[in-house]
Amino acid sequence: MLSYLYELKGPITNGLLLGGLYGIIGIGMSMIFGIVRMVNLAHGDFVILASYLSLVTMSFFPVNPLFTLIIVIPAMCIIGFVIQYYLLNQVLGKGMNPPLLVAFGLSIIVQNILLLIFTPDARTLLTSISVKTIPLGGIINIPLVYLVDFIGSIVTIALLSRFFNRTYMGKAIRAASDDEGAAQLMGINTKTIYAFAMAIATGTAAVAGVLVGMTFTFYPHTGPEYLIIAFGVVIIGGLGSLLGTFLGGLILGLAQILGAHFLGPGFQLLSGYLILLIVLTFKPTGLFAKG
Repeated sequence: MLSYLYELKGPITNGLLLGGLYGIIGIGMSMIFGIVRMVNLAHGDFVILASYLSLVTMSFFPVNPLFTLIIVIPAMCIIGFVIQYYLLNQVLGKGMNPPLLVAFGLSIIVQNILLLIFTPDARTLLTSISVKTIPLGGIINIPLVYLVDFIGSIVTIALLSRFFNRTYMGKAIRAASDDEGAAQLMGINTKTIYAFAMAIATGTAAVAGVLVGMTFTFYPHTGPEYLIIAFGVVIIGGLGSLLGTFLGGLILGLAQILGAHFLGPGFQLLSGYLILLIVLTFKPTGLFAKG
């Protein structure tokens, strides 16, 4: 029994580290649903757009992909603000379907623009981190890029938590999320606040996009794959909870890696979404949902 558990140390460790990346992929979607009450169907495409922006930045400046975040994060924040302020805000309050249709349209537009500019060839953000491993006590070898993904996720979520709890803008966003009418009576322009919230969400998508590009190959049409991952993470963890989203990512990543270990690589996605179905059956609001 002990020897069997000993063999599982590698898959468990890799699953948890991969779950960190899943957490950062889902955090932007969780934020927008919790604050704006909108499902952003273009979230996965924003992640891939950030990967391509990092690729373009590296073509001008031969630096590690992590340093491209200095340019990619502000660029994605501006894109998110403009989209929310001038487009999505115009259809809020008009039912559930208009925002969904606009977000779906954005998804198609982003995919086709990326396809037109970059062609359907596979791309990756090449770095020495992607191929290095860290031996852990002679027991297992941890992919260094997975460790970077995990640390990046923790740092991002910690900064977001501090922002929402300690800054005026963060408290205004929380107020608009809790009660839009009361926030407006207190002089908060909720439409502008929603635009800032989307800017922050696309900023987290920028971090996720760079980490995804360092870890996996990507194509113009792979955004929906990461949208599905984000859905899974958010549903497992619970909408509107930063910590819950992170923990949901850990659970999904662990389920996928262990499923691949026991059943074979072809069952990786299946095992992850079996966990999703179980959570939906017994706790539809998510394991760590607020309230």
